[in-house]
Amino acid sequence: QVQLVESGGGLVQAGGSLRLSCAASGSTSGIIVMNWYRQAPGKQRELVAGISRSGTINYADSAKGRFTISRDNAKNTVWLQMSSLRPQDTAVYLCYAKGGPSLSWNEYWGQGTQVTVSS
Repeated sequence: QVQLVESGGGLVQAGGSLRLSCAASGSTSGIIVMNWYRQAPGKQRELVAGISRSGTINYADSAKGRFTISRDNAKNTVWLQMSSLRPQDTAVYLCYAKGGPSLSWNEYWGQGTQVTVSS
């Protein structure tokens, strides 16, 4: 099993920056992909950015050029550096991990961290 704990959310003014962290514990060697999702009130959960164990990265169009995802496999941590934040970035940001065959391809979610961007 894998446990995910996010941190780093908070209140920031538009144009500001925040760095989110997601620390994984448990059977972390079985994780093949770690993603950041977000969910705003009344909206569907959406993928923000993802990074594979080998380092392949993808971003949502809304994140390109403003957000950077990175990963330290040795520390079992993934970060999301967010810059030029906009009020529409306000959401609960959730860390997600996809397990490989050793984890029976299970999916894991953190509890989320609130990001609020004021105008």
